[in-house]
Amino acid sequence: MANRLTDNLNSRYIEAANVLKGKNARRRIVAYVESYDDIYFWRTVLSRFEDEHRYFEVMLPSKGNLSRGKKSVLMSFLREGTGGDDRLGVDMIACVDADYDYLMQGATEQSRKVLQSPYVFHTYVYAIENFQCYAPSLHDVCVAVTLNDHRIIDLVDYFQHYSEACFPLFVWSVWAYRTGRHGRFSLSDFNRVTDPGGFTIQNPEVSIANIRRKVQAKVRELQRLFPDNKESYLQVKEDIRRLGVTPQTTYLYMQGHHLFDTVVAPILTKVCNQLRQERQNEIYHSRAHKTQKRNEMSCYENSQQDVKAMLKKNAGYQQSPRFLQLQEDLRQYLDSK
Repeated sequence: MANRLTDNLNSRYIEAANVLKGKNARRRIVAYVESYDDIYFWRTVLSRFEDEHRYFEVMLPSKGNLSRGKKSVLMSFLREGTGGDDRLGVDMIACVDADYDYLMQGATEQSRKVLQSPYVFHTYVYAIENFQCYAPSLHDVCVAVTLNDHRIIDLVDYFQHYSEACFPLFVWSVWAYRTGRHGRFSLSDFNRVTDPGGFTIQNPEVSIANIRRKVQAKVRELQRLFPDNKESYLQVKEDIRRLGVTPQTTYLYMQGHHLFDTVVAPILTKVCNQLRQERQNEIYHSRAHKTQKRNEMSCYENSQQDVKAMLKKNAGYQQSPRFLQLQEDLRQYLDSK
């Protein structure tokens, strides 16, 4: 019974419950998210808006049903064309990854739900993982993993060049999804081309040059497949620039799991391995007594962290323009209520 009651909650129920608490009680706002991994991220977003007047409860859309994901959240709580019979409202909101829905600009039903409902908030970047991979924060992740603050590579510069190499093909990807041609050029196709395999710390520009070659080859192939799309391609290019996508920030709008697992984590692992080796060499070649060296080495090894685990905890994106924009959306919403 409790599970069914939770599943059938709507904003009017929460509003009524808030009224019954009395005017001096804190107002409860329920925030539905897509998955377990999203709960902590949205808690960090929403907690700064809590005060003596309101608090948030971040939860999955159903305790009795294991279905997850954006579609589960949106289709459960937003019903298009039913005279406003939505379960979301002033005291019940949905918080989701933008995916391509932000860049689709209403070209699909799901994109319309994300962009048009005043009760749906999205990340702007593709997903939470893109925030976790925010380039200006990646050196700090390496320091947290290795306890070594040596900058052996400029990660901000690398991901700017990586983004520039991917950008022409990224425009094609957005074009394909906007025009319903993603069966001919899917996200998986884009991910395969933009995989920076072969990255080395000594010559990172080699992996960029390799991606440029692959991107150029794929662009030529797509131009042959769709010879009449030049005007619409240029329109999409102009449109996504207007939405904030630049050649230098493309990585923030690529598929989040791919960026995290295939691009950033492997690169940071190589960087961290070298930083660890540096620190271990310092300890090994120090003038300390053998026993002291052994204790120091043991202490250092026990202090190291896992790259992926530390990336998931990374909160260095909180000064990024897109995160600040998300905060501003919430601030304006809450100030208007």
